[in-house]
Amino acid sequence: MFKFLKNDIPASIVVFFVALPLCLGIALASDAPPLSGLISGIIGGIVVGLISKSKIGVSGPAAGLAAIVASAISSLGSFELFLSAVVLAGVIQILFGIVRLGVIGYFFPNSVIKGMLTGIGIIIILKQIPHFFGYDNEAEGADSFIEQSGENTFSAIINVFDNITLGSFIIGLIGLIIIIFWDNVLTKKHHFFKIVQGSLVAVFIGTILQVFFSNNASLLIEGKHLVQVPAPDNLSGFLEHLKFPDFSQIFSSDVILIAFTLALVASLETLLSVEATDKLDPEKNITPTNRELFAQGIGNIFSGLIGGLPITQVIVRSSANVQSNAKTKLSAILHGFLLLISVLAIPMLLNHIPKSVLASILIIVGFKLAKPSLFKKMFNLGWTQFVPFIITVVFIVFKDLLWGIFIGLFIGVIVILVKSYQNSFFLHKSESKDPEVVKMTFAEEITFLNKATIQRELFNLPENSRLELDIRKTTYLDNDIVEILEDFVVQAKNKNIFVLLKSERGEVDNPSSYIEFFKLRKQSR
Repeated sequence: MFKFLKNDIPASIVVFFVALPLCLGIALASDAPPLSGLISGIIGGIVVGLISKSKIGVSGPAAGLAAIVASAISSLGSFELFLSAVVLAGVIQILFGIVRLGVIGYFFPNSVIKGMLTGIGIIIILKQIPHFFGYDNEAEGADSFIEQSGENTFSAIINVFDNITLGSFIIGLIGLIIIIFWDNVLTKKHHFFKIVQGSLVAVFIGTILQVFFSNNASLLIEGKHLVQVPAPDNLSGFLEHLKFPDFSQIFSSDVILIAFTLALVASLETLLSVEATDKLDPEKNITPTNRELFAQGIGNIFSGLIGGLPITQVIVRSSANVQSNAKTKLSAILHGFLLLISVLAIPMLLNHIPKSVLASILIIVGFKLAKPSLFKKMFNLGWTQFVPFIITVVFIVFKDLLWGIFIGLFIGVIVILVKSYQNSFFLHKSESKDPEVVKMTFAEEITFLNKATIQRELFNLPENSRLELDIRKTTYLDNDIVEILEDFVVQAKNKNIFVLLKSERGEVDNPSSYIEFFKLRKQSR
């Protein structure tokens, strides 16, 4: 693990630069204490990093869970009670790993996965716009379309223009410009700009401007618009600010439901990130998914026990790790230690960071998840990809993440059924003067879903015609289809239809032998 220090140390610094503002921003977007985001980043780096077999994956608080976390904290009415759900979610994830559910991510269509990430990106952007302008009528972690204040997402954005905090807006705008210019221009000029992230520079400049604005009444930014991390004088004082779980209601239906939801969504997001990160890896390492679920479960237990947010493997930090040429998981572990040092050594500095500059970072994160070009790409792929994708996006934005994922999955299944119905066989009719010849070729798998189309075509064959049925590519034939063919043999005799069966055993032209062949074929499989 120490063989590639020259690669892993610089990479860990880059990931730290990316993770620090994101941990704070995601905690605020989750309506949780800022310290909780940093704790989960520390645990995700050190604890999960030590246990995981992923060489370049990085774990920590995830923007995709922000909506669920904010809703869970609100519904339980206590952050301490929510922490007990995080611990229980960790236990559930360990069980997921033990029973080998690491393959679950592969059962979701790519259209739904992309729709999930896009919907998350849109939520992040919409919810951060008011905070970008310094309008905090709702808590930073507001997630539902209808806000607790009675506003909805769009009316809150409209009301921003009557409630702008000028200092916050200026800092947010400058932060946004810095990040965009840094990522799109400066990183192409010199390797230095790839090592030092634009997001950290935006936070640094935004903090300096906030201090400068404090001497100007018109630009003054009140404390409620700033990050609020506990700033104790010593380590013992720091420990006093930690939140600990309240296990008094851990077996209540509300806590169990939230724990299972967190475990399921965090596991899914982890597995999707693992798949994406492995594809980015130049060395094409394959991460053991069951071991990853186990590691995430351990991490969430630790995080919940000391006041941290739920943890997943996260694609933004993982991709930064890949792009920084990390070789081993030491990079992720070191970034966790760097986060720990920053919390212990510079908390007072963190408390001068404006929320608006964190909003600018999250807006960029959201945009990268929901690029307009992705909508065009999905549309060009056809309705079978675009419909599940767009429905997933709509339900996530206007309902919530779980609704979006499972409605999208349901639509994806419907698409499969429709295509299966359409593609059960290939039919060709000759145009010769001889008795009509119909050539029917069965697909590889024929199930009860194909009953309607096959029955319609067979029983609509005209009298005195000839059917050539090719099953040489068919590996599975449902009993329901065999029964339809039994009935057709009787009708074929009455309508003087000649039937020729083409199989891997040759050609069969006797209807009785033909149907017996189907039965024997079905039994043998």
